[in-house]
Amino acid sequence: MAKYLLLKHYHRNHGPAPVPGTDVPMDEWTPEEVAAHVQFMRDWADDVRSRGEFVDAQALAPEGAFVRYDGEGRPPVTDGPFPEAKELIAGWMVIDVDTPERAYEAAASLSAAPGIGGEPISEWIEVRPFHEEPPAGD
Repeated sequence: MAKYLLLKHYHRNHGPAPVPGTDVPMDEWTPEEVAAHVQFMRDWADDVRSRGEFVDAQALAPEGAFVRYDGEGRPPVTDGPFPEAKELIAGWMVIDVDTPERAYEAAASLSAAPGIGGEPISEWIEVRPFHEEPPAGD
């Protein structure tokens, strides 16, 4: 088994929406559309959990801060640089599966979450494998 991170983005950053009209931001959806989307996510997690592949999942709020070490006595939190909105991460899932193909299959099923009008949003899901062991230093 290998762990994979499935990243959900607020907006598409890999080209236009595969299905025209499915890239409407969630803050423009009706409460019923949001509820259907959230229920889909819960059902998806339950299905992956029933397969023994679920590790964790979290939705992220759009606000945040960039933090870095900039020398002693300097403030660590800044008001930038900020990425474009299309680069923000909406949430993530961690799964533990036997093959990369199964990770892709899980991501594709996650991409079918409903959006505006109840139609699948067909969003791009970034699939990233975990290192099996930390990279060796020099």
